[in-house]
Amino acid sequence: MPATLNHPESIPMTAPSTPKPPRKKPKPATAAKAAAPREKASLHPRNRHQGRYDFPQLIKSTPELGQFVILNPYGKESIDFADPAAVRVFNRALLKAFYGIAHWDIPADFLCPPVPGRADYVHFLADLLASHNQGEIPRGAAVRVLDVGVGANCIYPLIGYSDYRWQFLGSDIDSTALAAAKAIVQANGLNKAIGLRQQGNPKQILGGLLDSTERFDLTMCNPPFHSSLDEATRGSQRKWRALGKADPKRKLPVLNFGGQARELWCEGGEIRFVSQLISESASVGQQVLWFSTLVSKAANLPAIESALKKAGALESQVVEMSQGQKQSRFVAWTFKDKAQQQAWSQERWVRKS
Repeated sequence: MPATLNHPESIPMTAPSTPKPPRKKPKPATAAKAAAPREKASLHPRNRHQGRYDFPQLIKSTPELGQFVILNPYGKESIDFADPAAVRVFNRALLKAFYGIAHWDIPADFLCPPVPGRADYVHFLADLLASHNQGEIPRGAAVRVLDVGVGANCIYPLIGYSDYRWQFLGSDIDSTALAAAKAIVQANGLNKAIGLRQQGNPKQILGGLLDSTERFDLTMCNPPFHSSLDEATRGSQRKWRALGKADPKRKLPVLNFGGQARELWCEGGEIRFVSQLISESASVGQQVLWFSTLVSKAANLPAIESALKKAGALESQVVEMSQGQKQSRFVAWTFKDKAQQQAWSQERWVRKS
């Protein structure tokens, strides 16, 4: 779906038709009850995380979550999202309760992403594949997905396999992240569904990564958003001021949801990384049906569009997503024309009788 700009509704101003009555003596003030915000508004319809979380049920399956549950300003059970330990255990509980992932943990200071938003990316990509399959989502091992920068959390392969039984290959340049992801995969008996591979050249993304015989229906990527550690830190501080504003003296983590340097920033920031990803994708353009990447800032889209034209992409889409007050999006592109796209789906997804 194309990006759209939402305009605030105008509120008409009208003069009162009669004089205002004398002001009465005000009654003693009563404490106003905060209006709770809408929970996880506008998630994809297939996203499992609709409505409020059942914390007693989550604690029942993951008892260690109990020590992190608090009451938010609206009197609802929640966790302190400024506490990396709380977010890590919360994610563990969600993955176990909603996706059947019995064992999940990551090393300290690695990126611990919010699960609902990551799930949305997977579901919208499933819709993209369905558009080439008469509206039906292709499921099972016939669908192969490359997760570029899988990270220690391995979140996309876990969700994609659980919901659609897709096969995944996760790549990364960080050996520690890959070791953590491998531990998760092995602990959950997913070795046949999720493979992992190190990108041996840290200056490349796709270059030298794939065998010429490999084919992928999708690629996905959560790129480094920032251009420096200082920029990443300042971005996190803005978020912590919102999350921790009730106690300005509290000690907050340096980086939002954890994250190693390579996960959060790179020279040139998001535009340079995504532009390089697009450029390198052209060399393996016939091995993949749809490439994709998250884009954190809408202002970066014109530069990304230019990179796609330069690389020779035949078709591209910007898909907007919304998780509560957070707006996000991903860009998808292909080097295959319509006839090639149709032939791809017929060859790979249609069951032979």
